[in-house]
Amino acid sequence: MHKRLFSRVSTLLALCVVFAASSAVAAPMADFRDLVKAAGPAVVNINTERTEKMRQRPMLPPGFDMFRNQPGFEEFFDNFGGQPERSQKRASLGSGFVISADGYIVTNNHVVEGADVIRVTFSDKERQKDEEGFKAEVVGTDPETDLALLKITAENLPFLKFGDSDALEVGEWLLAIGNPLGLDRTVTAGILSAKSRNIHSGSYDDFLQTDASINPGNSGGPLLNMNGEVIGVNTAIARQAQGIGFAIPSSMAQKIIGDLKDNKRVSRGWIGVTIQKVNAATAKALGLPDSKGALVGDVMAGDPADKAGIKSGDVVLALNGQPIDDNEHLLRKVALLAPGKEAVFTVWRDGKKLEKTVQVKERKGTGVVGNENGSGTGLGLMVRPLEEGEAAKLKVVGAKGLVVTDVAQDSVGATLGMRPGDVVVSVNRTSVATVAEFDALVAAAEKSNGAVLLHIAREGRLFFAAVDLGKKK
Repeated sequence: MHKRLFSRVSTLLALCVVFAASSAVAAPMADFRDLVKAAGPAVVNINTERTEKMRQRPMLPPGFDMFRNQPGFEEFFDNFGGQPERSQKRASLGSGFVISADGYIVTNNHVVEGADVIRVTFSDKERQKDEEGFKAEVVGTDPETDLALLKITAENLPFLKFGDSDALEVGEWLLAIGNPLGLDRTVTAGILSAKSRNIHSGSYDDFLQTDASINPGNSGGPLLNMNGEVIGVNTAIARQAQGIGFAIPSSMAQKIIGDLKDNKRVSRGWIGVTIQKVNAATAKALGLPDSKGALVGDVMAGDPADKAGIKSGDVVLALNGQPIDDNEHLLRKVALLAPGKEAVFTVWRDGKKLEKTVQVKERKGTGVVGNENGSGTGLGLMVRPLEEGEAAKLKVVGAKGLVVTDVAQDSVGATLGMRPGDVVVSVNRTSVATVAEFDALVAAAEKSNGAVLLHIAREGRLFFAAVDLGKKK
């Protein structure tokens, strides 16, 4: 009798333990109602209008079409038939969110880029003067991170605060609010799937990945944590997959938006080095315990890193005490440094760790570490203008061009066989002397036929390299 009772009690206790264990690991049911009520009013629709000039392409005689889009034939085809340009207005829709009571609004650069008119509407119609909403002005944009800051004339607006994306852990609940596919004020929930994702959209890729549904129209909307803080700006989706979206982390966005608000432009750190990835072979050759950090390929004479004693062949292991994973990680961290401040770099040299204090300068043009960087075009090239006397050293005819200082792995530039020391003389047969010219010419090509023809000087020789940007992915 006692044995039977003891057996039943033991079984019951075992079941209780199993139930308790399963309850401990089961995800709690999330309730987002209060969060939506609190954050929703600060999320806005952004409607834009832009005027595009279009020219109808003429019908060509038999056999002539094969020459279309070929270098040297552009003028012939543009003038053939005398077709006039037509202006056509295009409308687009995106999302944004208010960050101050007096009307500052964050969105994506690609939502407002090239817009003639930008209008902002709220879910609370009583807050608006009319159905068209508020006319917004662009305070500043940063194409390299795809962020933009707008301003409307209004008072006492509901607004959201930035949270700490660095403190996020994979698996946390997140909430996205926006206008996917034109369905305004749509709320979706998911978890943080991963951090520090590089989707090869630019030099500063450091995206948060989430399975909260993000679709076209969500761009510029907030990604919120359970405290109602903005920990990301919804920006991109993986079109070939479902349930994979990407957001700019608040740790980056907050600094960029602050710069745009205060100075109408972004200030980035610059130290004057080129860097590359540390692979297993490099780590073994240098006696590193693992293949982490960023290998210094070159140090610009007289620049901050050079003055601090950093040398070619050093491996940067940490910045201000924070470990550096790879070269891309270092690029992002240096860019976020405040010009004029000191930063401590921990480097590996001859089997020892050394600390070097660098006086950070402001990056000029669109450079990242010590170079001006044209990778915003998607070519994956680090470039800078030719310096005085450098043309002769690199055997470049003429004094114009952009020196390639680094080529990202698996990038378009790498596919073309580009390498440091190459000089880009022209893009689509137009000479280039600045990174801005380079970016503008490649961007124009992307919008037209998608083909880019680079004229490159290498060791006294000139050659062309062409790429179809429409096929680069």
